[in-house]
Amino acid sequence: MTTQNPAVRVRFAPSPTGYLHIGGARTALYNYLYAKAVGGTFVLRIEDTDLERSKAEYEALQIEDLKWLGIHHNEGPDKPNPKYAPYRQSERGEIYTKYAQQLIEKNLAYYDFCTDEELEEMKKRSELEGGDPRYDGKWKNPEFNAEAKKRVAAGEKCAIRFRAPDKAYTLNDKVKGEVTYPEGMVGDFVIVRSNGLPVYNYCCVVDDMLMEITHVIRGEDHLNNTVRQLMIYEALSAKPPQFAHVSLLIGHDRQKLSKRHGATSVNLYKNEHYLPEALCNYLTLLGWSHPKETDIFDKEELFDIFDIERFSAHSAMYDLEKLKWVNGQHIKKLATPDLLKLVEELPETEFLKKQTPAWKTAAVESAKPYVHFLNEIPVFINNTFLKESFEMTDALKEILGWETTPKIVDYIHGEISKVTTEYITEVELNGWMDHVKKELAIKGKPLFQGVRATLTGQDHGPELKLIIPLTPVNVLKKRVSELKK
Repeated sequence: MTTQNPAVRVRFAPSPTGYLHIGGARTALYNYLYAKAVGGTFVLRIEDTDLERSKAEYEALQIEDLKWLGIHHNEGPDKPNPKYAPYRQSERGEIYTKYAQQLIEKNLAYYDFCTDEELEEMKKRSELEGGDPRYDGKWKNPEFNAEAKKRVAAGEKCAIRFRAPDKAYTLNDKVKGEVTYPEGMVGDFVIVRSNGLPVYNYCCVVDDMLMEITHVIRGEDHLNNTVRQLMIYEALSAKPPQFAHVSLLIGHDRQKLSKRHGATSVNLYKNEHYLPEALCNYLTLLGWSHPKETDIFDKEELFDIFDIERFSAHSAMYDLEKLKWVNGQHIKKLATPDLLKLVEELPETEFLKKQTPAWKTAAVESAKPYVHFLNEIPVFINNTFLKESFEMTDALKEILGWETTPKIVDYIHGEISKVTTEYITEVELNGWMDHVKKELAIKGKPLFQGVRATLTGQDHGPELKLIIPLTPVNVLKKRVSELKK
């Protein structure tokens, strides 16, 4: 059991600029599971300082997707704790201004009036000299302080730039181990843009500091950002949280997961009828290993065992076929009455309303081993039990071409024409099978495949004793009659 630590506070901080990405969902899931495991607090914070791209409807959709996945936050815009609110960065402007001013007063940041043209010229000059694009420090010189303050007092717009210390930084990451950022790796960087909006590396530090975040679990693509954040923590005399940079999700080409690798938003998986528990199960395994090496589980089973120490530092291959398999396993795990409820919520199941509860339950149970998605179940049920005609596949043609199969068709056609009940029983089916075996001397594969082909028009599927008693006799009669033509 993971050691309980209610003081732990973790956060998921999405930008509401689109649907919830599958990588973001994994980050949220890891933070949620860790908070559950240690009895801590899971915070949802909205990083919406990109005013042009951020939209309230995307925030609502992302929260809805998290709820669908069963990832529930303890604090957030809709569950505020007055001590830490507000939870939208767009509502925390005064806070960012306050701490930026403190950094300026301590000479740890300074006003920068460089124009875009000047910055572009600096970039070109650095590139010509063979170095990385870097700010040349024009406004950091003390001689400009008085002029800068005068221009700010006059209402002139400018950026605020952080003085990057000339020293190396070391991060003890919970996944990557010891990471050293050499001296001079980054130059002075902007923390507040000239339009007054804070940049990511600055406001996330201020927020994590004030919200008392103890652990930051996020993708390793943020690893390079961390040196800037460590500098700001130091400047604010704040203790950095524990960092755990989890491996990236990659496609089969070993490139970062993108749209070309398939569905990348949670919303698409929802629309494609994946089960939320299956998606959570699969995402958990993309960078974390179960102590019992179990592949299939519900996330609630992890609440006592989820541990940061089991994160992998290696990139995780995103495999849609494996996800499809995991989804099928979760369908098999579901109690049949619960699965039936989900199936009946699908739009293409009107035909099921005509059936009895017992029939529907038995039909859904028979479908479990043969489907990977919810929407495949009504198709399976219709094709297996209710479809009167069938496709003449090569496999079916082969079975019908055996010399024994026409004898089976003739016999069953004669027997089923006498049936007056709505369904035949398993006993009646067994009687037909015994007759074919004993009187027609047909055994083994020709017997079982021949009877299946005659009654179902298929070469494989669930046991006949399970499906034939659920298939209406009028459907069976039409199938057999079609073979007699």
